[in-house]
Amino acid sequence: MTWDGEGMITLAVDTSGPVCGVAVVRDHTVLFEQMAQNRMTHSVNLMPMIDTALAFSEITLRDVDRIGCVVGPGSFTGVRIGVSTAKGLSHGSGKPCVAVNALEAMAAGVDWFNGIVCPIQDARAGQVYGAAFQPGLLPQRLMEDQPIALSDYLRNLSLMGSRFLFMGDGMPVHRDAIREELGEAAIFAPPHLAFLRPSSVAVIASHAEKTLSYTELMPLYLRAPSAERNRKLVEAAHGT
Repeated sequence: MTWDGEGMITLAVDTSGPVCGVAVVRDHTVLFEQMAQNRMTHSVNLMPMIDTALAFSEITLRDVDRIGCVVGPGSFTGVRIGVSTAKGLSHGSGKPCVAVNALEAMAAGVDWFNGIVCPIQDARAGQVYGAAFQPGLLPQRLMEDQPIALSDYLRNLSLMGSRFLFMGDGMPVHRDAIREELGEAAIFAPPHLAFLRPSSVAVIASHAEKTLSYTELMPLYLRAPSAERNRKLVEAAHGT
């Protein structure tokens, strides 16, 4: 496919998983990309990383054309940090936002793999947030995002093809179970390709036809946060 983001500067942020990431892309060039996986929280890392990204790219927020933000699925707290930051930057600068799907961004650019790309995030209790894509710079979706038992996810995948590339923070957690179920059909991404890269978020945002105002940018939750689920259980127990 051809690049249609000529002249566009896109700032991308991602706090949806264990890695906090920021990137700046202009035209065909990644001006800046940084990922941090350390003991500091995303709320501590993110704004200094954005300041560094703009400084090293020799631009200001006024030069940015759009702000790409991963809205989920992912960690509830992490997603809120990224979305809130993007909303604040958009509100202050008047720049439009683009909502980017975490699983799609994870799969983006894997055009070297002859098979199905399977990004998964650990959803605990034997479940994953999973999807499936045909490889490409902008991957073609084969399965909608869903919180699903790993066994059901793998069973659905087995109907789609014969080679599967797994990536994401759910991969190391469920590696043994995946290998046991799929055998040699399961391929596991090496560490440097196994996580969501913020430059992929920027590329997807640059290609997006639809932009949003800061008031329209919202988190994507595949299931309710645990606090809300617990509240509903308490209300049900008390008949409220």
